[in-house]
Amino acid sequence: MIIEKLDLKHKDILFGRLKKVGTMISEYSFANLYLFRRAHNYEVIEDNTEIFIKGITYDKKSYIMPTIPFNELDIKKVDKILREVDYIFPLDYQLIEGIEDRYCVTSNINDTDYIYTLEKMSTFKGRNLHGKRNLLKQFTEKYNCTIKPLTEENKKDAIMVVEEWQKSLGEPPEETDFYANIEAIQYCKDLVICGLLYYISDKPVGLIMGEELRYDTFAIHFAKGVKGFKGIYQYIYNSFANMLPKRYEYLNFEQDLGKPSLRQAKSSYEPDLMLHKYRLSL
Repeated sequence: MIIEKLDLKHKDILFGRLKKVGTMISEYSFANLYLFRRAHNYEVIEDNTEIFIKGITYDKKSYIMPTIPFNELDIKKVDKILREVDYIFPLDYQLIEGIEDRYCVTSNINDTDYIYTLEKMSTFKGRNLHGKRNLLKQFTEKYNCTIKPLTEENKKDAIMVVEEWQKSLGEPPEETDFYANIEAIQYCKDLVICGLLYYISDKPVGLIMGEELRYDTFAIHFAKGVKGFKGIYQYIYNSFANMLPKRYEYLNFEQDLGKPSLRQAKSSYEPDLMLHKYRLSL
């Protein structure tokens, strides 16, 4: 058995393997694991022909994450794993349905991913999203915003956006995703994530970054707007959704971590699916 701290070198063995799981759960992405490796103390465990990720949840529980669909694991292997950690996590319910009598199946609302249809974010249709449409209209009428892809040449601009966003929060960067976002900018090519930068009068004021999770789902890892530009987030989400290839049906905006401000913001867009991540224990 080989146990190592998760690092960029593990991309070669994990990237394709995680894609093949075929889930919409945001953790099944090498970029996600790498960028939040410190928060979860991620380790890569190679056990004969099997590979697992070991980590710590935000509520301080130890877990093992399989890198193949859960229903392909041998039951004896599952039992052995669960004697060593608190949970196997995160799991799609469709892959564990029918085994509730053998294991304890639970979930934590703070882990739940917010899923929206691409159509919703590209149109803001419906009575409940009237406010979003209005903010979008105000922004486009007031500002002439230029959109550019994130490249090696404008990474400094992207970092400026994140730094200005962080300053406006009044929180320590250790309590936000500041450092993860900076690393995502620095290693975007290695992590196979892409992004867009938003400029007003040549000033960088917005950033969005993400990657394909599976053939029909795109994950939004980071979205940052500079304070003082009313409607900028609505513009960022709407324009990005309109620029994505139409083969994507869903956008995964990931979890809210139990933070009231994040929960309110993500809920206000009327998620089409709250994707629960299940925990399996003995």
